[in-house]
Amino acid sequence: MYFTMHNRGCGSRGRRDHWEQFAARFASRWDEAQRGEGRGRGRRMFDGGELRLVLLKLIADSPRHGYDLIREIEELTGGAYAPSPGVVYPTLTLLDEMGLIEEQQAEGAKKRFAATDSGRAHLTEKQAEVDALIARLTELGAHRQRTEGGPIVRAMRNLRHAVSNRVGQGEFSEDTLHDVAALIDEVAQKIERLR
Repeated sequence: MYFTMHNRGCGSRGRRDHWEQFAARFASRWDEAQRGEGRGRGRRMFDGGELRLVLLKLIADSPRHGYDLIREIEELTGGAYAPSPGVVYPTLTLLDEMGLIEEQQAEGAKKRFAATDSGRAHLTEKQAEVDALIARLTELGAHRQRTEGGPIVRAMRNLRHAVSNRVGQGEFSEDTLHDVAALIDEVAQKIERLR
């Protein structure tokens, strides 16, 4: 989404107010995007028994304790999502009570779990669903890398600072105001046309 500037005939104070409103909206939307707010907000990552299947799959791959599972899911998603301990540990208890995992001997206070034969059989029955869940997590990580990683973030920060610095300089002509808006519009349009 990009903004266009209107009201070419407004006075100097009106131009500055309009420009400052634009800069504030831009900064606000940028901050929202950095925090992951906005569209899609409030949707849980997993519904029903999906988290159980993901945890069971990860435990079947290699015996783990709760913190390992949280870290592994966070790694799969590139840091975009990590289930809370308040969700993971009760789910592990449920999987244990269902006979799908069992506690192993471990050093220290952390409980380490391994998949049982019943757990592996359950994963085999649900293979397509498990594959889809793991694909969802890895796609989330890939999406985050594409949209939030590297040079795009750096370039967006540069644009934000350039706009903020220009607004902070105070007086500027109507032509300058429209030149900046035109540059931003032009870049936005070019990005929309990229294949």
